[in-house]
Amino acid sequence: MSTGNDDNCKLPKDAVSKGDERCLIDLLENAAVASGATVVQTISKKFEPQGVTVICLLSESHISIHTWPEEGKAAVDVYTCGDCNPKIGCDIIIQQLYAQNHTLSYIER
Repeated sequence: MSTGNDDNCKLPKDAVSKGDERCLIDLLENAAVASGATVVQTISKKFEPQGVTVICLLSESHISIHTWPEEGKAAVDVYTCGDCNPKIGCDIIIQQLYAQNHTLSYIER
């Protein structure tokens, strides 16, 4: 049994993309690869009238984002096991979404 690492980013209003599903897919896939993870499959759902969810299934676990544009918020979960570094993925997401205010929590599992 391996230990997992979980970094949760909660990104506020000034960091949320305006529902650009393709941009969020690319962002999560790039963050996963930079973390040392292998993307197996990515699924997404754009909600009406607003909001996007993207989930990347990784060989090492998952990375996801859920957006609430009406509240100007997003929640990101980067969960990996093995030799991956989930903090790298969170740092990329924070930077690319211009998150000036965010909460990053590291949970060793």
